[in-house]
Amino acid sequence: MTELTEFIDAPRIGKAREALFQRLISIVAMPSSSLPPSDRAMAADILLDMLFHTSDDVRIDCARRLRAVKEAPRRLLRYLGQCGIEIARPILEENEGFDASDLGQLVGLTTVEHQLIIAGRKEVPVTVGDALVATGEAHVVRTLLQNKGAVLSEQALDRVLVLSRKHEDLTALLIERLELQPSQAMAMFWWADGATRRIILRRHAADRGEMIERCAEIFPIMAEEGWQDDVARKGLQMIERRQRNRAAIEKSQFESLEDAVGHAAMVGMTPEIATEIGYLAGVKPVTIAKILSDHGGEGLAVLCKATGLKRPFLRELWKSLKRPIELADGELHPQFAYVSESYELLSVAKAQTTLRYWNW
Repeated sequence: MTELTEFIDAPRIGKAREALFQRLISIVAMPSSSLPPSDRAMAADILLDMLFHTSDDVRIDCARRLRAVKEAPRRLLRYLGQCGIEIARPILEENEGFDASDLGQLVGLTTVEHQLIIAGRKEVPVTVGDALVATGEAHVVRTLLQNKGAVLSEQALDRVLVLSRKHEDLTALLIERLELQPSQAMAMFWWADGATRRIILRRHAADRGEMIERCAEIFPIMAEEGWQDDVARKGLQMIERRQRNRAAIEKSQFESLEDAVGHAAMVGMTPEIATEIGYLAGVKPVTIAKILSDHGGEGLAVLCKATGLKRPFLRELWKSLKRPIELADGELHPQFAYVSESYELLSVAKAQTTLRYWNW
């Protein structure tokens, strides 16, 4: 009896099912001018139910035939999009019938392979970009950053910045994104490679000319108030022309910033001298510590150009840190040559802006 029941209940796949399957796909794929929406929706409902009970080969055939059918009901597309990668690929790569909600949902339901395809779609809406970045998968984020058709929110870029500390190759892709804000670029400067750092210094530092002109009348007002408003003072310190802390000279053991740098070159950099140089340069101890400890050295070029230190003092700073200036044959050491070139390429205004972002 059991064997007979199983035989009666077992599905029989014959010519009728195959014919119906092919006919339903044809109906779903018809142009909108030739088919009422209600007929298409009903055909898709029946087709979807049949797909639940068929083989992957049949699902693959269905996905390939519907890959360019934008009018296909999204419920059907979502099902195919979350099937195995061989089934989902043609639908995820080419079908334009998905909306942002569909794609965002698929990101959360599928594998990294699916997510890579979604990240490479012709257009990736901002909410889908958010969902892809939230996966934390470096391969997915890398593909997304390379996609000019993807739109990235500021919050997504903040997350990518964090991820780029572990995967430094992402910085070279981040710097090419038009959505990247100056504050984000300045933050990732410290773990970016030399080429990316140079782009940051050239592209993301404002010269502040317009702001200085429009805010000029506020400086005397602040002076009359004794610079007591901390919030306004912080904002104006970002804008003003001067970089050095003139008040620091009166309290310093050194006659000038140049004097402090020259002394460091003679005796070697110490934490006390470093703090004093930072104080005279108008930056916080943590900022000067970061600049002096950075192995790339571009920060030294920024510091010197921003504070008006002439070219020889860049050499003195380098010497104070016991870094090689020349090779055995008398040629400049490549890293010092690179930092010296960075100094020459920087404008004073952009160097000041960069230094203030770091200090901020």
